[in-house]
Amino acid sequence: MKNSRFIRNIMLGMENLWLHKLRSALTMLGMVFGVGSVVAMLSVGEGAGKQAMQEIAKLGSHNIIVSSVKSVEEESATGGQTRISMYGLTYDDHKRMQESFPALREIAPVKLIRKEARLGDRMMELRVVGTTDAWFRLVPRTVLAGRTLRREDETEVRPVAVLTEFGARKLLATRNTLGQIVRIGSDAFEVVGIVRNESGQTGTMQIPDQDVDAYIPLSVARQYFGDHFVRRSAGATIRERVELHQIIAQADDMDHVEPTANAIEHMLRRFHKNEDYRISVPLALLRQAEATKRTFNIVLGSIAGISLLVGGIGIMNIMLASVTERTREIGIRRAIGAKRRQIIHQFLIETIVLSTLGGLIGIGLGVLTPLAITWFSGMPTVLTPLGILLPLAISLIVGIVFGLYPAANAARVDPIIALRHE
Repeated sequence: MKNSRFIRNIMLGMENLWLHKLRSALTMLGMVFGVGSVVAMLSVGEGAGKQAMQEIAKLGSHNIIVSSVKSVEEESATGGQTRISMYGLTYDDHKRMQESFPALREIAPVKLIRKEARLGDRMMELRVVGTTDAWFRLVPRTVLAGRTLRREDETEVRPVAVLTEFGARKLLATRNTLGQIVRIGSDAFEVVGIVRNESGQTGTMQIPDQDVDAYIPLSVARQYFGDHFVRRSAGATIRERVELHQIIAQADDMDHVEPTANAIEHMLRRFHKNEDYRISVPLALLRQAEATKRTFNIVLGSIAGISLLVGGIGIMNIMLASVTERTREIGIRRAIGAKRRQIIHQFLIETIVLSTLGGLIGIGLGVLTPLAITWFSGMPTVLTPLGILLPLAISLIVGIVFGLYPAANAARVDPIIALRHE
C-alpha cells in the first residue's frame, strides 16, 4: 500500500513537471552546469596533479640527488680574465658516501661533459654522461636495443657508449644501430645500446637525462676527458675543475630518505669550505605535489560548488512560485483527505527529480568537457569514480535541502483559505 502510494506521488510529481516543460528545463540548467563544472574541474585538477607526480616519480622516490653548483664566492670571483674555477663534488665525497651511510642501497657518480659527436658526415653536439652501471638502476629507462653499461665496462675501461633514442635517430640514421664506431671529441666509442630518455624539469629539479645523451663508463670519461673544462663567455675564458657533477644515491627505505639526505648535507658541510653543492630530494617534492593537489582540488571543488548552490536556490525559487500557483489544488487535496506529509512528499519528489535529472545531464556534460580539453589542448585529465559520484550525491542533497522549505510551505496551507484562492 505504501509502495503504491509512493509510486503515485512520483507519477504526480513527474506529471506536473511535464506540464511545465520549459520552466522545468530552465530550472534544471543550474544543476546541469553546477554538476558539470564540478566533474570537469575535479578531473582537470586530478590530471594536473597526476602529471606533476609522474614527472617527480621519474627522479625516483627513494633517490637523493647531490649536484655540483658554483658557490657565491666562486661566482663573485669570476672576472674578465682567464682563471681556474674549482668547485663541486669530489671522488672522495663519493667514497665517503659509500662508506659512511649504510642506509644507502646504491650510489651512482656522474661526470657531465659537452662534446661533439661524429659518424661519417653526420655531426651533432651531445652531453656525455660518465657514470657506472648503477645509473640505470637508479634512473631506470626502457632499453630499446642492445644493453646498458656493465660493471666490467668500468673496471676494464672499455670505450663503449649507450645513446638516447633521439640522439641515435639523428646520428645513426640509415645505419645499423649497434656496433657503430662513433667519435666523441677525438676518441672512438662503440655503440652498445639505445635507451628511451625522459627529459624535462620538475620544479627546480632537472630530470637526470636529456634528449641527446651518451652514457660512457666513468673510468673512460676520467681517462679520456679529465677533470678540467674550458668555458668561454663574453670577454672571458673560464677554466673549471669539477671532478663529479652529480652523485645520485638511493636509500633502502622511504623512511630513510630525508634523514640520510640531512646526514649527507652535514658531511659535505664538513669537507667543503664553500657551499658548492645542492641536495635535491624527489620524495619531498612528491609530498609537496600531493599537498598542492589536495589544495587545488578543494579550491576547484569549492568554486564549482557555488554553481550547485546557485542551482539549488533556483530550484527553491521555482518551487515557491509553484506552491503559490497551486494553492487551490493543495486545498482540494487537503479537503478530500490528503495529509500534510503527502503534500510534502509530492513537492519534495518534484525537487528531487529536478535536481537528480539535472545532475545526471550535468555528469554527461562534465565527462565530455575534460575529453574535449585533452583533445584540443593535450592537457591530461583524469575522471575518477569519486569525481562523478560525489557531484551526483551533492545534487541529490541539494534537491532535498532546497525542496524542504517549499514543501513545508505547501503543507502549511489552510485548506479552507486555499479553496477560496483564485
